[in-house]
Amino acid sequence: MAATKKRPAAGGAKKAAKKAPAKKAPAKKAPAKKAPAKKAVAKKAPAKKAPAKKAPAKKTVAKKAPAKASQPKARPWNKKDLADARAALLADVAELREQMTASQEDLADLIADSVDAAGDDQADAGTKTLEREQEMALGANVRLLLEQSYRALRRIDDGTYGTCTSCGRPIPKGRLKALPHATLCLECKQREERY
Repeated sequence: MAATKKRPAAGGAKKAAKKAPAKKAPAKKAPAKKAPAKKAVAKKAPAKKAPAKKAPAKKTVAKKAPAKASQPKARPWNKKDLADARAALLADVAELREQMTASQEDLADLIADSVDAAGDDQADAGTKTLEREQEMALGANVRLLLEQSYRALRRIDDGTYGTCTSCGRPIPKGRLKALPHATLCLECKQREERY
């Protein structure tokens, strides 16, 4: 079957022409204004660097690696140095024993006082408990220092005093004069404190 197109009636064509809007021609755009030409700035070409001269080849000689600057070279311990260290440690031991005795007496007084204070309010009881715990912590610290001093005296007797227990290098004398019971050189101690 052939498709038949409907033709508008004779009078209908005029109506269709009137109803259809006329196509307008596209409006012409005004030419864009050109910006004023900028003055050309003369650019300098980067300066060329002269090629680096090669140093003449030197004969390489195997050298020992230089000692680290942070670890001063330590002199070996002589008998006088060890005697001085022993005297300093024994003085520390005597002082620490006195501190331990005083700490134990103070702690005994605080414990006796806490038993007698049955009618204290909460604030007083808390204060007494805090004082007692502080005294116990101080006593524990004194015992630890005393133990470290005894170990240092044993190291003097063994011949290992002044040697780092971690790396085996000598501990500088200045460090041991400041801290006679030190067991680590400064580098090993810093490494230990970082971790």
